[in-house]
Amino acid sequence: MRFHFLDTASETGAGPGPANLKIRGDALWAAMKWVIPIAAGTIVFLIPRPDEVKPAGWAVLAIFTATVLGLILQPLPLAAVALIGLTATMITGTLEPGVALGGFSEPTIWLIVAAFFISIGFTKTGLGRRIALLFVRTLGRSSLGLAYGVTLTDLVLAPATPSNTARSGGVIQPIIRSLSMNAGSEPGDESRRKLGSYLTVTAMQVNTVTSAMFLTAMAANPLVQKFAAAQGVDLTWTRWAIAASVPGLIALLVIPALLYRVYPPQLKDTPEAPRQARAELAELGSMSRHEWIMGGTFVLLLLLWSVGGQMYDLSATTSAFTGVVVLLITGVLTWGDLVAEKGAWTTLVWFAVLVMMAGQLQELGVIGWFSGTITDATAGLGWQSAFVILTVVYLFAHYLFASNTAHVAAMYAAFLGAAVATGAPPLMAALVLGFISSLYGGLTHYASGPAPVLFGGGYVTLGEWWRTGLIAATANIVIWMGVGAAWFAVLGYW
Repeated sequence: MRFHFLDTASETGAGPGPANLKIRGDALWAAMKWVIPIAAGTIVFLIPRPDEVKPAGWAVLAIFTATVLGLILQPLPLAAVALIGLTATMITGTLEPGVALGGFSEPTIWLIVAAFFISIGFTKTGLGRRIALLFVRTLGRSSLGLAYGVTLTDLVLAPATPSNTARSGGVIQPIIRSLSMNAGSEPGDESRRKLGSYLTVTAMQVNTVTSAMFLTAMAANPLVQKFAAAQGVDLTWTRWAIAASVPGLIALLVIPALLYRVYPPQLKDTPEAPRQARAELAELGSMSRHEWIMGGTFVLLLLLWSVGGQMYDLSATTSAFTGVVVLLITGVLTWGDLVAEKGAWTTLVWFAVLVMMAGQLQELGVIGWFSGTITDATAGLGWQSAFVILTVVYLFAHYLFASNTAHVAAMYAAFLGAAVATGAPPLMAALVLGFISSLYGGLTHYASGPAPVLFGGGYVTLGEWWRTGLIAATANIVIWMGVGAAWFAVLGYW
């Protein structure tokens, strides 16, 4: 007689079968997503408080630590985690409700919400796809030309698309997949290296550069602006764009060519791509009325963001809502479109909470204490050497983060304070660290919103992604701190 207790138990889920072990492992990890943030926050709270920090500041730091880890591990969606952190500041008596809810009145947060709404127009009208196809039609005779077409598409859309994930997932990724598969490059097998792999890694690394070039090109950039303002540095939309223009354009020229050399596609010539683009453009037909309105509104926004602030004292947020109103009045967008844009409302919630907490950390002495600690660690070095060290540490610390915004919230203000304390020019330090806050988004397959979207396409292995991410990040350090430093000197920033 044979007994099959092990098999039966495995089938019923009661024993250590492979499927059951996986279920238990998933359940354990789900629990750890709660345990790790709560434990970390508790440990921080129990550490003796430095004299420079007010009691409420140390409590905010503990809640902030738990919240940031929660945003990284995501036991619940981002906004839900942020609401838990917000409630914790109030229910513990650490902050009054009026203070805790103050982040929702920040203009920089509403700038991002408005920009999310504007970006809907590019997808809804088809203008974003048309722009991409036009570049493919013009430059797409080679794989390198296709890469530059992807680059130009991202660059054109970046100023009015704060969700770099939306740019990658809504416009760039579908175009890459279509071009690759038509060229016989399929995800998940050897043919992926014909074209899809190269275009995918190029799209990721280009996205980090375009995100760094405009204040409104990545959701965390206005958070950088807010933290810099708290330390007396004014980063306007125009100042940001001018400072990023030269190193950014050079990086956009260099990165596709560099990746073409270190991670080359097997297919060098793509003569069918322009024909495919022409066919798809023919299907689209002539530009619709809504496309023309969307294009005109985009030009208007660029003028308001770049000139309006100087000539008419218009804030970037006011300009952005002007664009939203134009699109609503003309029917390009409807109120239903705005209500359905979950990304905007989700960003509003968790962004407001992080801004509030970071502001309280500044006001209650935590940032000053942390900056002083970092400054002491670089004591004895000239500000140039200290700033290079701080910048490199700030960039590569992103291996520990799965979100640009979480990294900015956790480290930007402290590193800016430390850089200024060592003698670095405040404006230059604020800008460079701000640019780095986008440039590290391609280091890993989890480093930023676009990373899992593009990696999930199946064209790039994990090892290839990390290797090309490191190469591109190193190239960006050289460009943005080499050429960029010379350009900042010309602008008088140091």
